[in-house]
Amino acid sequence: MDEQRQQAYLTLINALLTCPSGEEGQTLQDNAELVDAGLVKTMAQVAEVLAERGDENGAQFLIGMANQLGELLGLSTSTATPEAQLDFLMQVLKTTSDSDVDPQVVYPLLQENLHLLDDNFARILYDWATAKLAELQPAQAKSIAIDIGNFSNLIQEFPLGSQATNQEIAITGYEVALTFFTCENHSKTWATLQNNLGAAYSDRIRGERAENIESAIASYQAALQIYTRDAFPSKWAMTQTNLGAAYRNRIRGERAENIELAIASFQSALEVYTRQAFPSQWALIQNNLGTVYYFRIRGEREENIELAIAFYQSALEVYTCEAFPSDWAMTKNNLGNAYSNRIRGERAENIESAIAFYQAALEVYTRDAFPSQWATTQNNLGAAYYDRIRGERAENIESAIASFQSALEVYTRDAFPSDWANTQNNLGTAYGDRIRGERAENIESAIASFQAAMAVYTRDAFPSDWAMTQNNLGNAYLERIRGEVAENIESAIASYQAALEVRTREAFPQNYIETQFNLGRAYRDAQQLDNAYDAFAAGIDTVEFQRVEISLGTANDADKQKLAEEWNKLYLNMIEVCLELADNTQAWEYIERSKTRNLIELLTSRSLYPDGEIPTQIKSQLQQLQQEILIEQRRLNQLQAAGEQKLLEKSITVEEIDYSHINQLRQRYNELYPYKPLKFDQLSPLIDKNTAIIEWYIFDDCFRAVIINDLTPQPPSQSPSFRRTEDASLLFHGRGRI
Repeated sequence: MDEQRQQAYLTLINALLTCPSGEEGQTLQDNAELVDAGLVKTMAQVAEVLAERGDENGAQFLIGMANQLGELLGLSTSTATPEAQLDFLMQVLKTTSDSDVDPQVVYPLLQENLHLLDDNFARILYDWATAKLAELQPAQAKSIAIDIGNFSNLIQEFPLGSQATNQEIAITGYEVALTFFTCENHSKTWATLQNNLGAAYSDRIRGERAENIESAIASYQAALQIYTRDAFPSKWAMTQTNLGAAYRNRIRGERAENIELAIASFQSALEVYTRQAFPSQWALIQNNLGTVYYFRIRGEREENIELAIAFYQSALEVYTCEAFPSDWAMTKNNLGNAYSNRIRGERAENIESAIAFYQAALEVYTRDAFPSQWATTQNNLGAAYYDRIRGERAENIESAIASFQSALEVYTRDAFPSDWANTQNNLGTAYGDRIRGERAENIESAIASFQAAMAVYTRDAFPSDWAMTQNNLGNAYLERIRGEVAENIESAIASYQAALEVRTREAFPQNYIETQFNLGRAYRDAQQLDNAYDAFAAGIDTVEFQRVEISLGTANDADKQKLAEEWNKLYLNMIEVCLELADNTQAWEYIERSKTRNLIELLTSRSLYPDGEIPTQIKSQLQQLQQEILIEQRRLNQLQAAGEQKLLEKSITVEEIDYSHINQLRQRYNELYPYKPLKFDQLSPLIDKNTAIIEWYIFDDCFRAVIINDLTPQPPSQSPSFRRTEDASLLFHGRGRI
């Protein structure tokens, strides 16, 4: 096969992996000249690579596609004959028994006969074993069933050949053995087989991932009927550990509840797996607990991250670099992730800790020895350098770019499409903020990276990532120096509008606000002031409608301050647009709405609440609604995450998410909220002719005083003016630069 055609196969395979679900047939039809035995063979090879890299969904999809094409083309996926495979089955079962299940004896035999280990081998195992076990005397049948179970253990761990096929053979073997070993007659062996079957389903590449995990959970739970803590403490702890891992990865059910079940299983295992008696198992569970607490939904996010850090640090008491180098590096990387997102402590110090942990992990995770882990840690290190507060900003961004580019040496589009796209997006963000180098060239690099990411981040396959990258691309076009200014602005507007197709107010409220703000800026640059007004207004309405999530979110104080500054920019731009539209009244009203504690609170609190305090009943209701809103928001976030996971599994329909309940809660909160935005025409009852209101507002280049002093009703034709105090009821006085 020539190199050019091989590359064409790889390009087509990548197109199949990234095309919208349902369009695979059209993609193949458009490339009909490539649909042949060579494509089927290449699909199988790529599937193996994806499986080894952990992309089980992609591997499963390609295996299914290769099988379908093989049938359509009349291809045989194996050169083995059924007779040869049956003879080999007899040989390998005998070798397993004679060697006392020694992998050093069995694995060379498997390696010499890789061509016989295919899907048909699993079918021959099932047909022969079920028939044989039914006709033999119990003692003979038991011996064969034991050999089959032990062979299944070996093939499940066999590192060569097709990992997907090896798992299918193991599952077949366990299920056949379980037809002989029942819970009633051979309870201990039955429990062992159930635990092993659970492990095989947990690692299974083929089939629907969600269904495989359900099968694993069912097998582990079955094993625990026999493996009780009192009767089999170490096996009980082992199975509890496996069950916890399955719940951690579970797709079905409520994500928050699955994580709680994982925590409970891991903590149960620790009742037996103590540090003194089982140090390595204890350390493994400490690391696992760190991971589940890091992703925990229930409880306070701040406290969960602290617990995750504590568990990771406990694991490192056993996982030393000398004794467990790869486990040590894994835990160091996990600690880096936890410190990158830590809420407590000084943000700058947390990022320094994260960088140190990632750098430590890279001492073991070298490119040659652990290529995928090396790339993952390089990407994480790049993100930490990008967020770094200490050090020179220009140098930090250079370090981030270097790390992202290193990750892309392993994260290729063909082998790691989603990781490649994620790192391309990160690289684009870093180039967009780069200080060194020519600004125009940096922006071009950012645009190229964002466009590359969207080759994988399609709207159908990765909707939220697609929308994020569209937003980022819009920012790059808005800052672009090369090309026609008007055309760049139009490109930015188009990208923002595309992002808003996914970043809706209901599904991604804060992202919606961000993109509406960016869209408003683009409209301002295009002098489309009415459109800018509409975009800013939509963003502000959402900020105010979702005041609970914004004020009580899980971010640390520094992040909340940063968020507040972003929203202040939104109000500032709206005020400036109002002034550019010569709508002074609207400008004042948005000044008033922008304040944390606005004028209406000060002027009306006495009349609303004479004691100056919100009544306890109202305050209690507001607090209850706050909690209900945050809980519902977390639930919706879980559904969004689960939906995107399902999109990665071809042919799975994602149900529409219902946002009506959370919107009802927000509406009730805002109805109870005592302070409403003040309209300009509502000022009359609050001040008289002898009263003037003076307010200050800070703009980017100056600050201005707003003077309101004459609210005597005016003829309809009159409106506030900037020019004359005697004729105006609202004035903006420019002041010196800050």
